[in-house]
Amino acid sequence: MTSHVVSGLEGRLALAETMAREAGAVALDYFKNRETLVVETKRDPQDVVSVADREVEVLIRTRIAEAYPDDGVLGEEYGLDKGRSGFTWAIDPIDGTSPFVNGMPNWCVSIGLIHQGEPVVGVISAPCHDELYAAALGLGARLNGKTLSLDASRTIRNAVTGIGANNHVKPSEVARIVENLLEEGGNFIRNGSGALMLAYVAAGRLVGYYEPYMHAWDCLAGYCLVKEAGGWFLPFPVDGDGLTKGAPVLAAAPGAIDDLKRVARI
Repeated sequence: MTSHVVSGLEGRLALAETMAREAGAVALDYFKNRETLVVETKRDPQDVVSVADREVEVLIRTRIAEAYPDDGVLGEEYGLDKGRSGFTWAIDPIDGTSPFVNGMPNWCVSIGLIHQGEPVVGVISAPCHDELYAAALGLGARLNGKTLSLDASRTIRNAVTGIGANNHVKPSEVARIVENLLEEGGNFIRNGSGALMLAYVAAGRLVGYYEPYMHAWDCLAGYCLVKEAGGWFLPFPVDGDGLTKGAPVLAAAPGAIDDLKRVARI
């Protein structure tokens, strides 16, 4: 990677951390006062959005436009604005809106950045847990400033795997994934936020995460975190209009890669 990209990463990583803290504080205030929150449904009753999601995304977009006006931005609520710099941000203002509106702490602010199709910055703020995950390509991954490094001895049989599902995936497919994982001697959790579970993979709390259909704004920040912590991820198809469509998402610690590929049939 060229030096000007690396220097750009350092500045953009600092911006992402600042934005994540600011956005996380705004979202946390809404969370604490959620009885007054206006909530709408999207494509089905389980797919919800709130005024908090929209305000947080506008905040992040504004900060990016002020600092890097030529960067592209893809957000869950307001779509894709193509840029001219070669950098595109992928942001989910509140990943885990369902836990958020139902009073559970399993939600986060996810801010990712790609360059030439590769995740190069990933910052995830989990305000209820006072945690900030941050990574950039070649600069390592950290949780609240502490370096993250995955343990290769952890496998699906001695650790826990995260699984995600939504209405894009057939119930029979979800059942097959769970059955495959259990038959391999593994176990699973689902906490309602794919981005947060990817951060947990980077932190070594989960040994892997699989979801058959996920969007770029949900996974690219987590992918960068996992890679910089020493893990592996299934590349997300960003060419053409792939960036705005869903795709399978799989990330794993070193000792779980082959097993989880088999579970996912990838």
